[in-house]
Amino acid sequence: MLKEPLPVVYNWPALPSITSTSAYAAALAQYRRRASIYDLEMALWEPIRREAIALLALQPGDTVLDVGCGTGLSFGPMVQALGAEGRIIGIEQSPDMLAKARERVDGYRWPQVELVCSPVAAAPIAVQADAALFHFTHDILQQPAAITQVLRHLKPGARVVASGLKWAGPWNWFTNMFVLPAALHSMTSLNGLEQPWRQLAWHLPDLDLQFWLNDGVYIASGVWEG
Repeated sequence: MLKEPLPVVYNWPALPSITSTSAYAAALAQYRRRASIYDLEMALWEPIRREAIALLALQPGDTVLDVGCGTGLSFGPMVQALGAEGRIIGIEQSPDMLAKARERVDGYRWPQVELVCSPVAAAPIAVQADAALFHFTHDILQQPAAITQVLRHLKPGARVVASGLKWAGPWNWFTNMFVLPAALHSMTSLNGLEQPWRQLAWHLPDLDLQFWLNDGVYIASGVWEG
């Protein structure tokens, strides 16, 4: 018998403690514009998503944090790996994106998916997870408080995978001409785009790096030792 879908958890902290009010408002406005076409926009990056999820090495019954889960495009392959006893905590600050995620969860009847509407740094995470995914979440990865909040809710030995756009080398102008408009469309700041994983690497010094699409996309994976 199927369980009832888990409710969305909403958490709205005092904004200045998370990030600047203007940046937060800009992010919400950007996600509001993109929510209806987000799935189509992300179709190009699906091979990156599949590889990132594979690197999580999920096992049946695991719990995974999908950080900045958007419309829930990662839920399907993760549910397949986790099985009925697994659990996904999808964290997303945009109500517009999360409404699409809820439609996906309800449509596929995934009772093991819990949705949390909150900036990551203040997200009320009530579990110690086995893995965490940051897929195309550049803004989140530039926030030390957000990374700390995720890592403090991971078990020792948890797998962590991040993926997204990056600047290619300065000589690789052709790739960077592709990265720039994509980044401007999907990020509130280009800060850190030369090494988007740098903040994460402070906590996971043995990150393994893969570079895709002519050096314009990265996948970073490692283990949180606690």
